[in-house]
Amino acid sequence: MNENKPGASQNLACVFCRKNDDCPNKYGEKKTNEKWNLTVHYYCLLMSSGIWQRGKEEEGVYGFLIEDIRKEVNRASKLKCCICKKTGASIGCVAPRCKRSYHFPCGLQRECIFQFTGNFASFCWNHRPVQIITSNNYRDSLPCTICLEFIEPIPTYSILRSPCCKNAWFHRDCLQVQAINAGVFFFRCTICNNSDIFQKEMLRMGIHIPEKDASWELEENAYQELLQHYEHCDVRRCRCKEGRDYNAPDSKWEIKRCQCCGSSGTHLACSSLRSWEQNWECLECRGILYNSEDFQKAKKHTLPNTNNVGITDCLLEESSPKLPRQSPGAQHKDLLRQGSKFRRDISTIIMELGFQIKKKAKRLWINKANIWNSALDGFRNQNFNPSYTIEVAYVNENDNFGREHPGSKQEFLSLLMQHLENSPIFEGSLSKNLSLNSQALKENLYYEAGKILAISLVHGGPSPGFFSKTLFNCLVYGPENTQPILDDVSDFDVAQMIIRVNTATTVADLNSIVNECYNYLELIGCLRLITSISDKYMLAKDILVYHVIKRVQAPFESFKQGLKTLGVLEKIQTYPEAFYSIFCHKPENLSAEILSDLFTVRTLSNVQSLGFWNSYLQAVEDGKSAVTMEDILTFATGCNSIPPAGFKPTPSIECLHMDFPVGNKCNNCLALPITNTYQEFQENMDFAIKNTLRLEKEESTHYIGH
Repeated sequence: MNENKPGASQNLACVFCRKNDDCPNKYGEKKTNEKWNLTVHYYCLLMSSGIWQRGKEEEGVYGFLIEDIRKEVNRASKLKCCICKKTGASIGCVAPRCKRSYHFPCGLQRECIFQFTGNFASFCWNHRPVQIITSNNYRDSLPCTICLEFIEPIPTYSILRSPCCKNAWFHRDCLQVQAINAGVFFFRCTICNNSDIFQKEMLRMGIHIPEKDASWELEENAYQELLQHYEHCDVRRCRCKEGRDYNAPDSKWEIKRCQCCGSSGTHLACSSLRSWEQNWECLECRGILYNSEDFQKAKKHTLPNTNNVGITDCLLEESSPKLPRQSPGAQHKDLLRQGSKFRRDISTIIMELGFQIKKKAKRLWINKANIWNSALDGFRNQNFNPSYTIEVAYVNENDNFGREHPGSKQEFLSLLMQHLENSPIFEGSLSKNLSLNSQALKENLYYEAGKILAISLVHGGPSPGFFSKTLFNCLVYGPENTQPILDDVSDFDVAQMIIRVNTATTVADLNSIVNECYNYLELIGCLRLITSISDKYMLAKDILVYHVIKRVQAPFESFKQGLKTLGVLEKIQTYPEAFYSIFCHKPENLSAEILSDLFTVRTLSNVQSLGFWNSYLQAVEDGKSAVTMEDILTFATGCNSIPPAGFKPTPSIECLHMDFPVGNKCNNCLALPITNTYQEFQENMDFAIKNTLRLEKEESTHYIGH
């Protein structure tokens, strides 16, 4: 594609609409391919009904291959525009049984609506989408919130209302100009700044929102001042002889900025920081964090290794057969914009979410034999508030006296997370995606699952660790920007179909597969005309996207709404790298060193038993014991891994004159037996831990199996 030269294509007509107008705001960019003597308006090309974007951005015209464009022009030459009565009408109304065809400029003139998203549908004037207002309480005119000119608050083609603010009205033309100037990253409601709901409605009503930087961001050096880092030591006693503004990277006189506000700094040496990686807060931010009544400093522990998510791997080059063209570098700049946010430690983020928890307690009566249903009953109770402190009481339906026993909140949340991982709302072996379960959808269990997961994280429960990368990316970047892989397909027959399509070597083989699977492909909307062997890639991709993403759209939206509880989803989308490590990876294996650091000595204890304890941990790590590190932690706390926010209270050990160890899961306390020999100590520890966990597992097997 050759760029336009001034006046070079001004008099050349678009091969689709036959007009030589050069008006980017109305018809899109006008481009001429000199090699093939072909001129098109971008919107005319994009909205044409019989063409798909099969090439890369730099191929043909915006990824539309020259041969495909010629075929579409030939097809359109046989169709007459129902408005101007001339041939070349390449755009058709998508409404069933409507046979109207028209040129793009003619459609605009006749107030047709073109949707620049999804399948790029177009609607004639009789079938176009409308905004339905239940009641009109507006007696007087209201101003367009963009140009401030007064308009009648009645939704028409030219007048649109904001979906999120009832008294926000716009001219269509004003909205379109604003969308082109702001781009997808900054186009939002002028009243409440909502972008998600607002953009979806505007796209539905035919507003084109280009994927490009806002016009004000394209000004050269517009944000030059933001590149200036704060470099000044603000501690009371600066020890640097060179002064507070001296900054020497990779030395003790390097300036570290406050991790919260970024507007205060210190030399590493002035605050006794050992390295750049160590967190530091200024006095003001520290006061806000540490003076919170709910804040308690958790004991440091090793967290799972963070496998960085390649953000570029999470974004599709194309999210549908046709893509609105992105300006050069726009996607890259958007990723930089996301990456400019603080890289935060996951435990800090979870603790910040925990500040919402109020001291007011809500007791949940939980039956361990049916923990999922009893938990649902508690969470669905109209008096339950997710921001209240959770207290757990275990009850037994077979207990005629109705007695209740104090329970460990972290054990309860851990059991709940185990059920969630094995529940029928997820599918897959290790890395799981959402399944399509009609009964679960009917009972609103996807929403409840998202809500429970959010509550578990904020209230100190364990992390899930079983999400597939695809499911996580859908939550962070949206399903439309996520490309699933074959491993996401749990249905054997569908996986085999995709493999057969991908490995087809001839058009005949590909057509044979399509004919064999005709009914299924037609049912899921993936049936396409095969003209070349390269069509197999788009076909395989369509099947994959349908099965993994589109098929579970309703469960996903419900699950996503539940995950918004206590602001968890917003934090996930703000700090994806931090949450990726706990959503998609199991915690690292515990070691003797980790457990030794995790448990603090509660009281003055028997020195010999403490020595036996350390030797026992080493024996377990070396495989010389009948139990594992995870068994020990479960025995003492009810969790087999360290929660992202740490334990509350901090796990502790004490030594008592008894034969066997005792685990108090409510207080995270492990009582060690005082014995005469290490062999007796190990045998007693192994016997108690192994048999206690076996009995507990047998009690809950009935439930988890369901």
